[in-house]
Amino acid sequence: MTKPVDLVQGTLDLLILKTIALEPMHGWAIAQRIRQMSDDVLQVGQSALYPALHKLERQGWVTSEWRTSETNRRARYYSLTEAGRDAVVDEAARWERLSAAISSIVRTT
Repeated sequence: MTKPVDLVQGTLDLLILKTIALEPMHGWAIAQRIRQMSDDVLQVGQSALYPALHKLERQGWVTSEWRTSETNRRARYYSLTEAGRDAVVDEAARWERLSAAISSIVRTT
């Protein structure tokens, strides 16, 4: 049995921001999109997702509004603010630097 992949601290914010940069989404759809785009490697549970969304909203990077979902249920949809769009660029650059540094260490023999 394999254990679930743990996200590096801070990467969940970037994954959420990149996901809703495409279009506004409700929480369940965000989690599903991340799972699908990672070929089922990354699975984000509600206990991690919603606190991260609320934190991003407090930071002013995300805004939310109640809408009717595609299944005709009331859901809170999250979308990027202008500050959130700027943050995506900054956070992606930070991730690229971190990822490259980790890769160089892992590849060392």
